Amino acid sequence: MTDDYDGFADAYSTENESNLFNAWYERPEMLRLAGDVTGLRILDAGCGSGPLSAELLARGAHVSGVDASAAMVDLARGRLGEEVDLRVADLGAPLPFEDAAFDVVVASLVLHYLQDWSVALSELRRVLRPGGRLLVSVNHPGAYPIEYPKADYFAVTEYSEEYTFDGRTTELTFWHRPLHAMVDAFTTAGFRITTLSEPPPAPGTPAALLPPMRGEAFLCFLFFALERP
Repeated sequence: MTDDYDGFADAYSTENESNLFNAWYERPEMLRLAGDVTGLRILDAGCGSGPLSAELLARGAHVSGVDASAAMVDLARGRLGEEVDLRVADLGAPLPFEDAAFDVVVASLVLHYLQDWSVALSELRRVLRPGGRLLVSVNHPGAYPIEYPKADYFAVTEYSEEYTFDGRTTELTFWHRPLHAMVDAFTTAGFRITTLSEPPPAPGTPAALLPPMRGEAFLCFLFFALERP
């Protein structure tokens, strides 16, 4: 499910460049979890317009990317150049890569668009080499019962929310799943969880962007580092 990102790709990409949630929270943590990527083969699964891919390339990685939105892939190609292998592909279907093609896969804010994670995780495991890592960021399941106090936290549930990107309002549809369901999906797919992270915003985040917080962090996204044995 792409939520018709083709229709608002430019607006989403513009907002993604500098906002709190992407630029100062999610991407910095994904890069921290990735660590030293020099020389590594990385698949950006759900690459969007390519901001995370660009950072990984700048740090010396060899990056390929896939996204279900053709418009997003076009934007990524304009950012990253024709030499980067970028393809339109759906994570709910077989991926167009050979077995064990990558050292690292990053799945940045994409799995929560899928009702069923089994095909996606099976394919991401297949394209990883043994010992390779899968880095995942998703909507934090703990935020769901706060936003929707009458909802059943323990049920895998579809929900939609309105967002404004660069002045344009659109509706996005997600799938909430409780933490245990995420863990079960990862382990059933054959991954070993090495890190679960609930980070604070990146150092230097403009104070004007921060929401009210108790302490140094707030509920936003949840991050996993997984290993393929």
